Amino acid sequence: MLLDPANANALTIPEGWRTTKVYAAIDTRLGLPAGTTKAAAEEHLADLGLPPDATGHPEGYLFPATYPITGESTPLGLLQEMVKEATGRLDGTTVNEAAANNNVTPYGLLVIASLAQAEADNPEDMAKVARVVYNRLAKNMPLQLDSTINYALGRSTLTTTVTDTKLDSPFNTYAHPGLPPTPIGNPGRDALRAAIHPADGDWLYFVTVQPGDTRFTDSSDQQRKNVDEFNAHRAQNPSPSAAGSSPDVP
Repeated sequence: MLLDPANANALTIPEGWRTTKVYAAIDTRLGLPAGTTKAAAEEHLADLGLPPDATGHPEGYLFPATYPITGESTPLGLLQEMVKEATGRLDGTTVNEAAANNNVTPYGLLVIASLAQAEADNPEDMAKVARVVYNRLAKNMPLQLDSTINYALGRSTLTTTVTDTKLDSPFNTYAHPGLPPTPIGNPGRDALRAAIHPADGDWLYFVTVQPGDTRFTDSSDQQRKNVDEFNAHRAQNPSPSAAGSSPDVP
C-alpha cells in the first residue's frame, strides 16, 4: 500500500523496496509523470544528504517508513527526508562498533542489511542470514546470493540459472568475492538490527525449502540435502513465494 490507511496524506515505503520502485511510488503519489523523481534525484544528487561512502548512490538510504504528504511536498524534499532518516540510524557508536567487530565498514554493514532484507522475511532469519554473510566473508568464500544477481538484472525470482551465475556484473556474487558495491535495496529496522546484531552460529549455507522453512547449516552435505528438498518442493509448487537463496556447495 502506498497510502497509509490511517492517514490519506501520507506515503508509505515498504521495507526492501529498491530505489527505482521508491522513485515510481513518489511519482504516483504526487501525480507526476513517470521518471520525474528519478530525474530530480540525479539532478540534485549533491543535495540529497548522502554520506561520502555512498559515492553518489542513493540505494540503501531511502529509509522505509511513512512520510507525510502535503501540497508543498516535492520529490527532492521526500528523498531528503528518507536519506536523513537512514543516515540518522547509521550514525552512532553502536553501528561503528558492530562494523569494526565484523571487519566491514559502516557502509558495508548497510549492504549486509540489504542482503538480509532481500533473503529473509522475518527478523530471526534476517539475523541468521547476516551471520552467514559475515561467516563467508571471514573465510573468503564468495557469497553466491541469488538476490544480488536479481538486483543486477532488475528482477525478482527464485530461478537462477548457470548462465545467470556467469553474468558480467559487479553484483554477481558468484563471480566476484566480497560484498556487492552498493546495497541491493532499502533495508528497514529489522534488517539493520540483524546486520548490527547478527545471530550466533557457524552457518555457511542456507536455503528456504518452502515458505516459513529456511534452513541454515555449516555442512555442505546437509546443504545439498536441503537444496534437494527445495527442488522437490518447487517441482510440486512451480510458483513459490518465499525468499531465500542458497550459497553453492563445493
